[in-house]
Amino acid sequence: MQKITPFLWFDTQAEEAANFYVSLFPNSKIKNIARYPSDSPPPAGPPGKVMTVDFELDGQAYTALNGGPHFTFTEAVSFMVHCADQAEVDRYWDALTADGGKESQCGWLKDKYGLSWQIVPQQLMDLYSSPDKAAVGRMFAAMMKMVKLDMPKLKAAFDGETAA
Repeated sequence: MQKITPFLWFDTQAEEAANFYVSLFPNSKIKNIARYPSDSPPPAGPPGKVMTVDFELDGQAYTALNGGPHFTFTEAVSFMVHCADQAEVDRYWDALTADGGKESQCGWLKDKYGLSWQIVPQQLMDLYSSPDKAAVGRMFAAMMKMVKLDMPKLKAAFDGETAA
Protein backbone atom coordinates (compact mmCIF):
# COMPACT_ATOMS: atom_id res chain seq x y z
CA MET A 1 0.00 0.00 0.00
CA GLN A 2 1.24 3.44 -0.90
CA LYS A 3 1.66 5.70 2.13
CA ILE A 4 0.22 8.90 0.62
CA THR A 5 -2.76 8.99 -1.74
CA PRO A 6 -3.96 12.15 -3.51
CA PHE A 7 -7.62 12.70 -2.61
CA LEU A 8 -9.62 14.67 -5.18
CA TRP A 9 -12.87 16.44 -4.28
CA PHE A 10 -15.47 16.63 -7.05
CA ASP A 11 -19.01 17.96 -6.94
CA THR A 12 -20.75 14.94 -8.57
CA GLN A 13 -18.29 13.79 -11.27
CA ALA A 14 -15.88 11.53 -9.32
CA GLU A 15 -16.72 8.34 -11.21
CA GLU A 16 -16.82 10.08 -14.61
CA ALA A 17 -13.48 11.79 -13.95
CA ALA A 18 -11.81 8.61 -12.68
CA ASN A 19 -12.97 6.70 -15.76
CA PHE A 20 -11.68 9.49 -18.00
CA TYR A 21 -8.25 9.57 -16.34
CA VAL A 22 -7.97 5.77 -16.38
CA SER A 23 -8.69 5.81 -20.12
CA LEU A 24 -5.73 8.16 -20.75
CA PHE A 25 -2.86 6.57 -18.86
CA PRO A 26 -1.36 3.10 -19.28
CA ASN A 27 -1.30 0.70 -16.33
CA SER A 28 -4.44 2.33 -14.90
CA LYS A 29 -7.65 0.95 -13.44
CA ILE A 30 -10.66 1.55 -11.22
CA LYS A 31 -10.04 -0.32 -7.95
CA ASN A 32 -13.23 0.29 -5.96
CA ILE A 33 -16.42 2.32 -5.96
CA ALA A 34 -18.10 3.05 -2.61
CA ARG A 35 -21.64 4.38 -2.41
CA TYR A 36 -23.33 6.56 0.18
CA PRO A 37 -25.22 4.29 2.62
CA SER A 38 -28.99 4.42 2.94
CA ASP A 39 -28.74 6.03 6.38
CA SER A 40 -26.29 8.80 5.40
CA PRO A 41 -26.78 11.89 7.56
CA PRO A 42 -26.90 15.27 5.81
CA PRO A 43 -24.94 16.81 4.16
CA ALA A 44 -23.69 13.49 2.75
CA GLY A 45 -24.62 12.53 -0.79
CA PRO A 46 -27.89 10.83 -1.73
CA PRO A 47 -28.11 7.19 -0.58
CA GLY A 48 -26.83 4.77 -3.22
CA LYS A 49 -24.97 7.42 -5.19
CA VAL A 50 -21.22 7.16 -5.72
CA MET A 51 -19.32 8.49 -2.72
CA THR A 52 -15.69 7.60 -3.54
CA VAL A 53 -13.79 6.01 -6.38
CA ASP A 54 -10.40 4.44 -5.73
CA PHE A 55 -8.32 4.26 -8.88
CA GLU A 56 -4.76 4.00 -10.15
CA LEU A 57 -3.03 6.04 -12.84
CA ASP A 58 0.09 4.30 -14.08
CA GLY A 59 0.27 2.45 -10.78
CA GLN A 60 -0.21 5.58 -8.57
CA ALA A 61 -3.25 5.38 -6.25
CA TYR A 62 -5.86 8.16 -6.11
CA THR A 63 -9.24 8.58 -4.47
CA ALA A 64 -12.01 10.73 -5.93
CA LEU A 65 -14.92 11.93 -3.75
CA ASN A 66 -18.32 13.24 -4.73
CA GLY A 67 -18.40 15.81 -1.94
CA GLY A 68 -20.66 18.48 -3.39
CA PRO A 69 -19.96 21.99 -4.64
CA HIS A 70 -18.26 23.23 -1.46
CA PHE A 71 -14.66 23.06 -2.74
CA THR A 72 -13.09 23.38 -6.19
CA PHE A 73 -9.64 22.78 -7.62
CA THR A 74 -7.05 25.54 -7.96
CA GLU A 75 -3.70 25.75 -9.70
CA ALA A 76 -2.05 25.52 -6.28
CA VAL A 77 -2.04 21.75 -6.82
CA SER A 78 -1.35 20.16 -10.19
CA PHE A 79 -0.25 16.83 -11.59
CA MET A 80 2.89 16.77 -13.72
CA VAL A 81 2.95 14.26 -16.54
CA HIS A 82 6.50 13.42 -17.66
CA CYS A 83 6.35 12.74 -21.40
CA ALA A 84 8.91 10.77 -23.40
CA ASP A 85 8.56 12.89 -26.54
CA GLN A 86 6.53 15.56 -28.34
CA ALA A 87 3.99 13.01 -29.59
CA GLU A 88 3.19 12.05 -26.01
CA VAL A 89 2.95 15.74 -25.02
CA ASP A 90 0.52 16.30 -27.89
CA ARG A 91 -1.58 13.23 -27.02
CA TYR A 92 -2.04 14.13 -23.33
CA TRP A 93 -2.51 17.83 -24.11
CA ASP A 94 -5.22 17.15 -26.66
CA ALA A 95 -7.04 14.65 -24.44
CA LEU A 96 -6.96 16.77 -21.29
CA THR A 97 -8.01 20.02 -22.99
CA ALA A 98 -10.86 18.35 -24.91
CA ASP A 99 -14.53 18.90 -24.07
CA GLY A 100 -14.12 22.05 -22.02
CA GLY A 101 -10.54 21.84 -20.77
CA LYS A 102 -8.58 25.10 -20.83
CA GLU A 103 -5.03 25.80 -21.94
CA SER A 104 -2.94 27.98 -19.67
CA GLN A 105 0.76 28.65 -20.26
CA CYS A 106 4.17 27.01 -19.98
CA GLY A 107 2.72 23.51 -20.34
CA TRP A 108 -0.10 23.98 -17.81
CA LEU A 109 -3.76 23.26 -18.47
CA LYS A 110 -7.02 22.58 -16.66
CA ASP A 111 -9.08 19.59 -17.70
CA LYS A 112 -12.87 19.68 -18.08
CA TYR A 113 -13.22 19.01 -14.32
CA GLY A 114 -11.00 21.96 -13.36
CA LEU A 115 -8.01 19.86 -12.28
CA SER A 116 -4.63 21.37 -13.22
CA TRP A 117 -2.00 19.39 -15.11
CA GLN A 118 1.52 20.11 -16.33
CA ILE A 119 2.38 18.24 -19.53
CA VAL A 120 6.17 18.23 -19.68
CA PRO A 121 8.64 16.59 -22.05
CA GLN A 122 11.31 14.80 -20.03
CA GLN A 123 13.99 16.29 -22.30
CA LEU A 124 13.05 19.75 -20.95
CA MET A 125 13.68 18.59 -17.40
CA ASP A 126 16.98 17.03 -18.47
CA LEU A 127 18.15 20.23 -20.18
CA TYR A 128 17.31 22.32 -17.11
CA SER A 129 20.15 20.58 -15.28
CA SER A 130 22.70 21.74 -17.88
CA PRO A 131 25.64 23.73 -16.52
CA ASP A 132 25.27 26.06 -19.55
CA LYS A 133 23.24 28.78 -17.81
CA ALA A 134 22.95 30.91 -20.98
CA ALA A 135 21.40 27.97 -22.87
CA VAL A 136 19.01 27.25 -20.01
CA GLY A 137 18.08 30.94 -19.93
CA ARG A 138 17.29 31.00 -23.66
CA MET A 139 15.18 27.87 -23.31
CA PHE A 140 13.36 29.32 -20.29
CA ALA A 141 12.61 32.54 -22.17
CA ALA A 142 11.19 30.53 -25.08
CA MET A 143 9.09 28.42 -22.71
CA MET A 144 7.58 31.49 -21.06
CA LYS A 145 6.04 32.46 -24.43
CA MET A 146 4.45 29.04 -24.99
CA VAL A 147 1.11 27.55 -24.08
CA LYS A 148 1.66 23.87 -24.94
CA LEU A 149 5.36 23.05 -24.71
CA ASP A 150 7.05 22.50 -28.08
CA MET A 151 10.24 20.53 -27.46
CA PRO A 152 11.81 21.08 -30.91
CA LYS A 153 11.48 24.86 -30.40
CA LEU A 154 12.73 24.64 -26.83
CA LYS A 155 15.75 22.61 -27.94
CA ALA A 156 16.46 25.13 -30.72
CA ALA A 157 16.38 27.95 -28.17
CA PHE A 158 18.67 25.97 -25.90
CA ASP A 159 21.09 25.45 -28.80
CA GLY A 160 21.00 29.16 -29.67
CA GLU A 161 19.25 28.63 -32.99
CA THR A 162 16.88 31.32 -34.15
CA ALA A 163 13.38 30.43 -35.31
CA ALA A 164 12.97 30.16 -39.05
